[in-house]
Amino acid sequence: MRHNRDEKRFDRRVGHLRCMMANMTNSLFLHGRIRTTLPKAKELRSFAENMITLGKQGDTSARRRAMSFMRDKSVVARLFDEISLKYKDRNGGYTRILRADSRPGDSADMALIELIESGEAKEEKKGKTKKATSRKKAEASVKQGKKAA
Repeated sequence: MRHNRDEKRFDRRVGHLRCMMANMTNSLFLHGRIRTTLPKAKELRSFAENMITLGKQGDTSARRRAMSFMRDKSVVARLFDEISLKYKDRNGGYTRILRADSRPGDSADMALIELIESGEAKEEKKGKTKKATSRKKAEASVKQGKKAA
């Protein structure tokens, strides 16, 4: 029984699952974008974001915790020296999952998971909120009212 169990096992033993997620995390940080199945991408997101959070802490204990999970010294060094610096002003949401076509062999839902750029999401939000659009409409109506009077 899997009462109160959060993680998906993907019909693998715990050791195999942990190694698979570590390898996928390494590949994501090494290449910036990987293609995998949708459920694996959704599960990988939490592991990758936890590693970036460790990278933002930057101390020795965080580096050791990241090294114990990822087990690749060059990728951990890249995480702490380059990747985590891009997200120092961001509070979460470091990855994006894009749905792709289904896999030809078994029709599994495929997805691309990628690291987002540092200022990308902030630019998307500007001007698209309801408050911003309603404020612009209100200012425009006030300007038109002054011109008519």
